[in-house]
Amino acid sequence: MSARLPEVARIVDDALDAYADDAAAVEVLESFRARLREPLRLAVAGIVKAGKSTLLNALIGERIAPTDAGECTRTITWYRYGSTARVDLRLHDGRRISRPVRRHEGRLVLDMGGYTAEEVAWIDVAWPSESLRSTVLIDTPGIASLTVENSARSTDFFIPKDTPTAADAIIYLLRHVHAEDLKFLEAFRDTAAGESQTVNALAALSRADEIGSGRIDSLLSAAKIADRYRRDGELRALALDVVPVAGLLAEGGRTLRESEFIALRHIALMDREARDKLLLTVDRFTRASDDTALSVEIRRGLLHRFGLFGVRLAAALIRGGATTSSALSDRLVQQSGLVEVQRFVEDQFRGRAFALKARGILHSVERLVRERPRPHTAGLLASIERLTAQSHDLRELSLLAELRTAPPELDAEALAEAERIVGGSGLAPTRRLGLGDDAAPPVQRERIDGLLARWHSLAESPLTDRHTADLCRGVVRSVEGAASDLLGHGQTDDAESGVDASDAVLSSGPA
Repeated sequence: MSARLPEVARIVDDALDAYADDAAAVEVLESFRARLREPLRLAVAGIVKAGKSTLLNALIGERIAPTDAGECTRTITWYRYGSTARVDLRLHDGRRISRPVRRHEGRLVLDMGGYTAEEVAWIDVAWPSESLRSTVLIDTPGIASLTVENSARSTDFFIPKDTPTAADAIIYLLRHVHAEDLKFLEAFRDTAAGESQTVNALAALSRADEIGSGRIDSLLSAAKIADRYRRDGELRALALDVVPVAGLLAEGGRTLRESEFIALRHIALMDREARDKLLLTVDRFTRASDDTALSVEIRRGLLHRFGLFGVRLAAALIRGGATTSSALSDRLVQQSGLVEVQRFVEDQFRGRAFALKARGILHSVERLVRERPRPHTAGLLASIERLTAQSHDLRELSLLAELRTAPPELDAEALAEAERIVGGSGLAPTRRLGLGDDAAPPVQRERIDGLLARWHSLAESPLTDRHTADLCRGVVRSVEGAASDLLGHGQTDDAESGVDASDAVLSSGPA
């Protein structure tokens, strides 16, 4: 990822020198320089009440994002790693206002000190969480909010007019696929970041535990719906995958307290008939009852933290062997779908972090130079063109987007194989090649030889149109890169060694 970082940084620095007298350009270019030094910026977006803040808390592993309908949820909030906790308000007039760090019942209280959402550009939270070391998380107001101002804040953040969006990638929460969701994702793809010609969104089918009316098999129903959406033509072109997730269950699992485990264990060990009656509806669960020693207040607390589905599931898991709070926490998180979300972020977004950042930055610098040329800026354009041509990880973003949005004239099997090879299912070499992690070297070489022969043949066929041939050559380059990573032939990602991995592999033959 970092092999090309100095070159991109140098292009930004050269642009800063060229536009030193342009305050607006300097501000944007300085933000690019800071962005290159940061981890992946991952934003959580979605319509109102989709569960954005709850999922964000689950990703962080602490209850620090507000989930109520207060003033803070109407602003954009950045969560980044800090050795000590800190909360700053960044006002539209440029001032930075520090606010006290307070916690109440385990939750961070974001106190805006009388400032309104209209006065605050964003809230900057530094927090000593290991989860934030490798990712900057961004919480946003709901899309299609009842108030135009709230929606506008998110829209302006994700779809700015003249600069790339500040997010490298997004998790977009949806409960059903509506026209509003598709419109937003399409606009996000087509912003300056989207002009990176990539699909950099994960769609999360949120509140999955509610899909089956809170039944214990609700998550299975959600998985089937997610699979249907995954194969949907419109959504497939806008999101790399669709993953069902129960955010409340994930948050509750990651932040489970011992007192809550004791209360849930009490419910699990109740007489079955009494337990089933108690868990039948929300009304019955929170009603005064002689069947349980748990107070109404405690039960309402459990309902707020886990939902009725979560309480039912926790009781079932405890009866099934989760006899400690840590064991229950692990199983709730596993059931929630959070692990799949985290794995996707690691495989697809964090592994491409540099490419996702660089593409939007390079495009913006190029546009600045073309729209407002200065003496000696022609060299900047040449540097951008050279870097883009040499860096295959940037080209792969375009390949992946082309396969999703404008597929070439190839059969369905070849399209699926091409998408997998360029990293559509993950960046690990074995995943790209369609092999198990335990595949022996002779099997690896045989698969590499076969793929290279197949895609070289397609690229050179007189029946292949130019667009498809170019794409096939890109797929060949991805196979070569995977071969280099897997078999250690020493070729870098940017092909600077001058040694073609395919030559090395093909000449060796099967061992």
